[in-house]
Amino acid sequence: MAHKDYLDWPFFAPQHGQLEAALDEWAGRALAHVHAQYGKDVDGACRDIVRRLGEGGWLRHAVGGTAYGGAGETIDTRALCLIRETLARHEGLADFAFAMQGLGSGAISLFGTPAQREGYLPRVARGEAIAAFALSEPQAGSDVAAMACAAEADGDSYVLNGEKTWISNGGIADFYVVFARTGEAPGARGISAFVVDGNTPGLTIAERIAVIAPHPLARLRFDNCRIPATRRIGAAGQGFKVAMATLDVFRTSVAAAALGFARRALDEALAHATARPLFGQVLADFQLTQAKLAQMATGIDAAALLTYRAAWQRDQGRNVTKEAAMAKMTATETAQQVIDAAVQLFGGLGVVSEHPVERLYREIRALRIYEGATEVQQLIIARELLRGAKEAT
Repeated sequence: MAHKDYLDWPFFAPQHGQLEAALDEWAGRALAHVHAQYGKDVDGACRDIVRRLGEGGWLRHAVGGTAYGGAGETIDTRALCLIRETLARHEGLADFAFAMQGLGSGAISLFGTPAQREGYLPRVARGEAIAAFALSEPQAGSDVAAMACAAEADGDSYVLNGEKTWISNGGIADFYVVFARTGEAPGARGISAFVVDGNTPGLTIAERIAVIAPHPLARLRFDNCRIPATRRIGAAGQGFKVAMATLDVFRTSVAAAALGFARRALDEALAHATARPLFGQVLADFQLTQAKLAQMATGIDAAALLTYRAAWQRDQGRNVTKEAAMAKMTATETAQQVIDAAVQLFGGLGVVSEHPVERLYREIRALRIYEGATEVQQLIIARELLRGAKEAT
């Protein structure tokens, strides 16, 4: 298919094209009927998809360290992005499941002790343990420094109290990487990271949250939740650094997921436009349709170039704060426009519940918000530009 031409770009090595082709073939078989099979049982579908991804060997790319089940010693950002793009094109919940296995365990891959890595990462890679990343709070989303959830040292333990919200995999996760205020310094410098098993006394699911593109989401409550000090990830007071480093690995992959949704929308639009009879022609014969398709394809390529530039740069060991923000912002905003155009081309069919483009319309909206809303990405880009200008003077 034409949209695979990008695999010839110089950002990729031969193994990346082989990975994409193998996953595309696998996803066509393994994920084809998941949505119909589970219907509204999103928890069941998510558990099953994680199991399938683990059995297929794909989750090995979401964790770091070959000794702990990873595909490499470090996470290959380009592989991560290609997997998310391909899964998103086939099934949005599969992209979500894969991404959360990586994000939820990423802090352990990056900063965990050997015992922590051994205890969690192999199970994540095999699809036997579901991971979650618990950072956001009711009053602390983009502003992490406003975090109120606290962890107080007590002998050889920490005692957690507070709430987390908007937690993906909340309610089905086997463990959560939780960020809490430990008070070593004011603001973001006094936060630490912990791994908390889902069955730990004092941890409860306060609320399940329903969103327009259904996936497991919840508000967590910690009430005198005691965990061993050995469950702290990284040094005390370094939780903000742990969180940002983890997000830095996966932010570019959000752009890749948006690309997958956009490519699927363009494929659906092309198939419909070339087959839909209208006034003695087909829809694709009209210049207005052709202009719309051209805009969609051009936007996707522009977003893909930014996305895979950022992924390639990160794999070269370079800082990609600005580039990842550009990719995430452009890909998610472009995908929203592409999918909206696809809905418009389908007309009434485009707003029928569970039609492919209607599902894409719901799937894409959250990507413009999570892991840093578009407006936050704009602030990051501007901050990096101004920092560079200041250093140049």
